Amino acid sequence: MTKAAGYAAIAEHFRNLIREGSLAPGDRMPTIRDVMADWEVSNATALRAYKTLRQEGLTSANTGAGTIVASYGSDNIASRVRTHAATSRALAAGETSQITEVATVGAEEAIAARLDVEPGSPVHVRRRIVSRGGSPVHLSSSYYAPFVVEATPELAEPVSTGASRELAAERLGVPQGHVLEEVTSRIATEDERAALGLSGQVVVTQVLRTVSLTDGRVLEVAVKVSHGSTVLKWSTPLTDGR
Repeated sequence: MTKAAGYAAIAEHFRNLIREGSLAPGDRMPTIRDVMADWEVSNATALRAYKTLRQEGLTSANTGAGTIVASYGSDNIASRVRTHAATSRALAAGETSQITEVATVGAEEAIAARLDVEPGSPVHVRRRIVSRGGSPVHLSSSYYAPFVVEATPELAEPVSTGASRELAAERLGVPQGHVLEEVTSRIATEDERAALGLSGQVVVTQVLRTVSLTDGRVLEVAVKVSHGSTVLKWSTPLTDGR
C-alpha cells in the first residue's frame, strides 16, 4: 500500500478487497487507528475513506464490532456500476442470478409511468432470483422499453447476462447516469415466501428502481423484493465523483 495516501486511495484499496472477496460480508474492517498507522494519514483522512465506503453501501457500522463489510454488495447500484467497470461483473462475490421468466407484458400503471409509456404498452420483463452462497436473497423483475431490447437482444433470452443494465448501456453507447429508488415495506405474497424460503406472515422490502441514462432516457425500471423492513426514498448519481 502507498504511504501517506489520500482518502480516495484508501477507499479504493478496501473497495477492491471487498470486490474480490478478500473481505467477506460480516468481516470486521481495520480500526480507524489501524488505518491511520498503516497508511500514515490523519484521523480526518481515515474517517473520510470509511465514510466513502459506507456511502457506497460496501460497509456498515455495527455496535460493538466497529465497521463491518455489508451483507449484499449488489444492493447498492452505484457500487454495482463501479464493480462492473473494474471487474466486468455486476454481482458481488458469491452471488448468482437465475432467470425464472422472460416475457413481453402490458405495462402496469406504476411501470408505465416510470418508463414514460402508456399503461398497457408492450414492455419486456426479466424475472430472476439472486442467491448468495446458494441461499436466495432477493427477487427482481426488470422492465425494459422496446428500444432497449432492440439494442440488446440477449435480454429476450432466458439466461443470465450477469449485468443486464451494463450490457444494455454499452450497446446503446450511453452510460448509466442516475437511479431513483423508492423503498417500502409490505407483507410478502405466497409466491415470494416460497421463492425466498420464508414461512408465515413476514414483511419484505420492495425497492422500485428507475435507472436513467446520461441522455435522460429510462434504461430500466426494476422491482426488487427482499426479506426485511424499511421505508426510505433516495436518489443517487451513478457518475464517479471521486
